[in-house]
Amino acid sequence: MERRYSDYTVEELRKEVAELTEKARKAEQMGMVNEFAVYERKIVLAKSYMMDPSAFKAGEVYEIAGDPGHHFHIEYMNGRFAWGFRADNKGNRLTEGEEDALPISMLGEKIED
Repeated sequence: MERRYSDYTVEELRKEVAELTEKARKAEQMGMVNEFAVYERKIVLAKSYMMDPSAFKAGEVYEIAGDPGHHFHIEYMNGRFAWGFRADNKGNRLTEGEEDALPISMLGEKIED
């Protein structure tokens, strides 16, 4: 049975990210797109457990790593996930009524008001 990332030490998480990165590289080289995507998501989650969730607060707006021109408005935090909505760089909400959750490692620079 696999351990949860919440049970890992920071050093174990670093090792896990390195191993997953190597597996993702190999999957990409072999053209295994789905397997590559799974490893990429696991890397994002593992990195989230190396970050301090208290550094993110409701009402703050962040860039989304790897998604230029889009921002994420945090409505609330739940563990290592920020819940809220995506918006364009002008602040226009991209999805109506739907709440979205992003692992905190996907949040980039904070957008200052």
